[in-house]
Amino acid sequence: MPEKKWYAMEIHQVCQELNSDLHQGLNQEEANERLKIYGPNVLKEPPPRSLFSMFIGQLKEILVLILIGAAIISGILGEWEDSIVILVIVMLNAVLGVYQENKAEQALKALKEMTKPAAKVVRNGMVTQVDAGELVPGDIVLLDAGDFVPADARLIEAVSLRANEAALTGESVPVEKDPAMIAAGEVPVGDRKNMLFMGTIITSGRGKALVVETGMNTQLGRIAQLLQETPLEPTPLQRRLNELGKTLGMAAGVIVALVFATGLWRGEDVLDMFMTAISLAVAAVPEGLPAVVTIVLALGVTRMSQRQAVIRKLPAVETLGTATVICSDKTGTLTKNEMTVTQIYTAGNFLQVTGTGYQPDGRFLNQQGNEIAPLTDRNLELMLLGGLLNSDARLEATEKGYRVIGDPTEGALVVVAAKAGLIREKVEKTYPRLAEIPFDSARKMMTTFHHIDGSIQSFTKGAPDVLLARSTGVMTGQGIEPLTGEMRTRLLQINSQLASQGQRVLALAVRRWPEIPAGLSPDTAEQDLTFVGFYAMQDPPRPEVKEAVAVSGRAGIRTVMITGDHQETAMAIAKELGIWKQGDGVLTGAQLDQMDDQQLKEVVNRVTVYARVSPEDKLRIVAALKEHKHVVAMTGDGVNDAPALKRADIGAAMGITGTEVAKEASDMVLLDDNFATIVNAVEEGRTIYDNIRKSIQYLLSCNTGEIVAIFSAILLGLGSPLTPIQILWLNLVTDGPPALALGLEPPEKGVMDRPPRKPKEGVFAGGMGINIVWQGTMIGLLALFSYWLALSWGRTLDEAHTMAFVTMALSQLVHSFNVRSMDQSLLSIGLGTNRSLMYAFLASISLQVAVVLIPFLRGIFETAVLRTSDWAVVLSLSLVPLVAVEISKLLGKLIVGKKGRL
Repeated sequence: MPEKKWYAMEIHQVCQELNSDLHQGLNQEEANERLKIYGPNVLKEPPPRSLFSMFIGQLKEILVLILIGAAIISGILGEWEDSIVILVIVMLNAVLGVYQENKAEQALKALKEMTKPAAKVVRNGMVTQVDAGELVPGDIVLLDAGDFVPADARLIEAVSLRANEAALTGESVPVEKDPAMIAAGEVPVGDRKNMLFMGTIITSGRGKALVVETGMNTQLGRIAQLLQETPLEPTPLQRRLNELGKTLGMAAGVIVALVFATGLWRGEDVLDMFMTAISLAVAAVPEGLPAVVTIVLALGVTRMSQRQAVIRKLPAVETLGTATVICSDKTGTLTKNEMTVTQIYTAGNFLQVTGTGYQPDGRFLNQQGNEIAPLTDRNLELMLLGGLLNSDARLEATEKGYRVIGDPTEGALVVVAAKAGLIREKVEKTYPRLAEIPFDSARKMMTTFHHIDGSIQSFTKGAPDVLLARSTGVMTGQGIEPLTGEMRTRLLQINSQLASQGQRVLALAVRRWPEIPAGLSPDTAEQDLTFVGFYAMQDPPRPEVKEAVAVSGRAGIRTVMITGDHQETAMAIAKELGIWKQGDGVLTGAQLDQMDDQQLKEVVNRVTVYARVSPEDKLRIVAALKEHKHVVAMTGDGVNDAPALKRADIGAAMGITGTEVAKEASDMVLLDDNFATIVNAVEEGRTIYDNIRKSIQYLLSCNTGEIVAIFSAILLGLGSPLTPIQILWLNLVTDGPPALALGLEPPEKGVMDRPPRKPKEGVFAGGMGINIVWQGTMIGLLALFSYWLALSWGRTLDEAHTMAFVTMALSQLVHSFNVRSMDQSLLSIGLGTNRSLMYAFLASISLQVAVVLIPFLRGIFETAVLRTSDWAVVLSLSLVPLVAVEISKLLGKLIVGKKGRL
């Protein structure tokens, strides 16, 4: 289908072509019908792996291929029973692997669904927010700085609009956009200045556009058809575990060769020793470990999402456990993000405004506490009108109450105007916006132009100190007067007074014009202003944050506030939350500008509050902290926060107020924009890493036990205490289910009362490697002792094998409860606090008993019926690991005098 030249049409022609309305947009019914025709506005992805391809992938493992080869050789040699059982167990292992892999992919797919971008769209004449995948040709979308363009669209309106189109054209310089038709034939994508393209980024300004192409029909979709999706990189933890697996494989190869050679030297049957050696190779290496790790990570991040933290990049799970500093924005993260105007100062008077949140109900009180009609006060009316017109936020009624779409600070201005009866939709029609200079963090101002009372009038709102520096006049009860130095100082004192109370202060200024100045720019439009007054707003701290700050402090994690707010505002909140304490440092953006990187590095460990900083300053702060080897978590929501989010070890974007650029640059998204969620995620991250280590300890100690038992027995001339089938059964029943259940262990007591883990700390740190060796050796010697005892009592070989087999299985299953904690007694943890492990234990016990008691299975697994005295010995020996490890934990506490940790 040939590409339509939307750029070469007038906008009314595009509207006719798509049967859309520039003001009303589509109605919801029409949008639903078009969605059926055009399909979802998403790029097609490669089809997911089928269960069959996953199954084949499981059979490609080297050790599994060796096992299949062993089964074939057994069949050729006439050992059909062994051959069939080996192949059945191989199939069961593969099915378990497919189940784990599929479950992990489904969990990750669910997380991917949660991070879908949203779009502001006009439907039924109302601005609403929808999933970008629901956009259809004919939709009207609104775009601001920081938004991803959700579809290919023809511009209707543009105010200082620029877009970064490097994803399509390779041109790194943002392109200035213009809605005018391009009267030309063939125009390259990079020169279509009246078009916006899916996947590009709005870097400044705002715009309104008509969607013309969606999904695979977009320019990005055309490129996507030529590309294959890049596979996910393994996490650092998975890479370390893969290397561990290879090392263990090589070690197992040496041990197996030694066992085989020793068996031949001792005169054992060649076939029996070959099968034993091959089985031992499979048992010695935890080939199921990568699958266990993947599913533990996937289930862990699913739990995080239930606690409002969506992990976008799996390495962040591992990194979270090592975080030493959390750099948090104030507004919306430490506070509720329900900005409310509480005071207005204008013409020398303070006015109180009642009501909190976004409910447009409240009263205006003078300094005597008497209620006044706000629109009867000329200066107050100008303040309310200017704040409303000079904002892009919208107040919307929902079933759950009112919400603000847009910036919370601007939302407060819209709400306080609504309290006075000034409704945005009506006021905009009366005083439409003629032009604007958008807000940016460098200028800290925004200016809009309107036709009011027969003349052009501009409103400028922004930081009080910046606005006062640009003002030459001041609004008083008697009219406009020159702004003297004394008066300027007085106004700055009022600003500081309000800010020191924990208020956010915005200033408003006005200027009259005969016409909109040509070549509109901040230098021309934001000078010679007339100061009107201050808005004082309050954004109360979230009630749960104070405790979260205290918890992170006990966990060895320092909380640092980085905000664009005034120093006094930041300090008031920081003190209340316990972030700033006596002796801590405070730095402002102006002070940072006077410091070089070395000077910042010297003080960064003492500073807990940064005020009036720009997003660019965040990058320097993160770099300085990392120079001290800190692992830094950083929150951000704006376009300019993206570099700092990427530079931080853990970038946390705001899910509610965050721009799509910030989310794409982040490792995790906070769905509720809440600081406490980061602390919860750190706890989950520590728990996940702990649990993976528990699974490793369990698997390797079991494998060590099997190697010790078989090698020692053959070395002593007793033959193998376990048959090949029994070894494979142990590998299936006593390794997999409990190891996976250990990955679901709840957080240990005190998980947030210990210092962060060192980033380069090995998997076997904290004494785990020693525990694996001695505990595995103990399990192996117990099975060997059971085997020797049976032989010395004159039992048959099948009975001796059965005693060793059951002792090994039960002692390993009992040992799974030992590794739930490295230092805490099972009595203090509680037997039933991990139900998954209890279910795995009971299921494995039942299966193990079944292969001894059921005649059909006895024939397959070469087991025999045990006597009552034999069961007594087996059960007694199986409980030894629990008793021994409990004693070692007690002695460890008495000797060391402090807790160790897993």
